[in-house]
Amino acid sequence: MRFLVTNDDGLDCVFLHELVHALRDAGHALAVVAPKHEQSWMGASKSRSRPVSATITNRELQVPTWCVDGTPSDCVNIALDHLLPADFKPDAVLSGINIGLNASLGFIIASGTIAGAWEGALHGLPSVAFSQNLSSEIYDRLKANGDKPDSDLHAVLKTSAQHAARIAPELTATTKPRSFIVHNVNFPLPCHADTPVRRTVPAQVIVPKLFSAANDDGTHRLIWNIGEDLSPPHLITDRSALNAGCISHTVLDYTKLGQ
Repeated sequence: MRFLVTNDDGLDCVFLHELVHALRDAGHALAVVAPKHEQSWMGASKSRSRPVSATITNRELQVPTWCVDGTPSDCVNIALDHLLPADFKPDAVLSGINIGLNASLGFIIASGTIAGAWEGALHGLPSVAFSQNLSSEIYDRLKANGDKPDSDLHAVLKTSAQHAARIAPELTATTKPRSFIVHNVNFPLPCHADTPVRRTVPAQVIVPKLFSAANDDGTHRLIWNIGEDLSPPHLITDRSALNAGCISHTVLDYTKLGQ
C-alpha cells in the first residue's frame, strides 16, 4: 500500500522513525511529511495567521521526506495538496507513533497525532493514529535523555511499530473512502509480539486542573494530569484495555456525532 506518514512529536522523533522502518520493511510505499518542531496537544489547529514553509529533507528514512514548519494538520493538508508527486496517491494517512497514550475523550480531542489522521479523513482517506503508552517515570526519563529511548523502551517501540505495520493495511482495506473515520490505536507498555488487540470505546475521563496557579510573573504552566475516569464499569474502554496489557483499537466515527 501507499501511506502518507506524519506525527506531532516532530520529524526527528525516533517513534516516527521506527514506524517508518516497520512499514518500509513490510514492503509499503511511503512519504513522510512531519512538523519541524514538536506540536503535541495542538489538536486540529492550523496556521491561519502566518505563512508555513515546507522543505524536502533527508533524514535517512529512505523514503521521500518533507519538513513543515507547522502543525500536523498543516503537514497533511500541504502534503496532499502540494507536496506529493502526481503518481503517489496515498491509500491512507498514518499518524504517529505518538510519545504517550492518546486514550479517553479528554485526550483524543486535544491530540495532534489524532488530528493529523483526521486531516486525512477530511481528504476522504482512511486514517489511523498510533500511540505508545508510557509510564510517567519512563516519559520523564525519555525527555531528560533528549527523546532517545533506552534499550528496553526501544525494544518495546520496535514491537509496537511491527504491530502498526500489520494493523495499518488491515484497517485501510476495511475502511471505505470518504467515511470520516479515524482508527485510534494505542499500544500498551510493555507491548509484546503476541499482545492481543481489543476493540474499545473512548474512556469517559474528565481532565480538570491542567494549569498551575499564577506564578510571580502572572503566567500559568501546564501540569500533566491523567484525569479522572468516570466510565461505566461495563464498557471496554481504551484506558481499561491498556491497563489490561492489550492493544486498544477505537473507531472514531465522526458521522455519528450528535446521534
